[in-house]
Amino acid sequence: MFLKKDNFLMGLLMGLLAPALGILVFKWVKFKMFSLGETLQFMYLEPGYKTLTVALSLSLLLNLVLFTLYINNQKDKTAKGIFATTLVYGLFVLIIKTFF
Repeated sequence: MFLKKDNFLMGLLMGLLAPALGILVFKWVKFKMFSLGETLQFMYLEPGYKTLTVALSLSLLLNLVLFTLYINNQKDKTAKGIFATTLVYGLFVLIIKTFF
């Protein structure tokens, strides 16, 4: 049902939410014994932000899946929204890895 709509704003929203879901999956797989707050605190306080950048990079794979689905279904406006948020997330990860 959600594949039938072709809307840039919906693509932006999905592109923002998918990496958040990816971070939750990463937390569940890698840090099962800790709470979400403890995990996020560790990611923020860790020198070099290695775990944070790994989590963000892996979470972008969900955007890749969504982008591929929408491109294959010729829903270009939605795919553009997903791609735009992927670029922002990717730039954020690049800045963290480069300058911190």
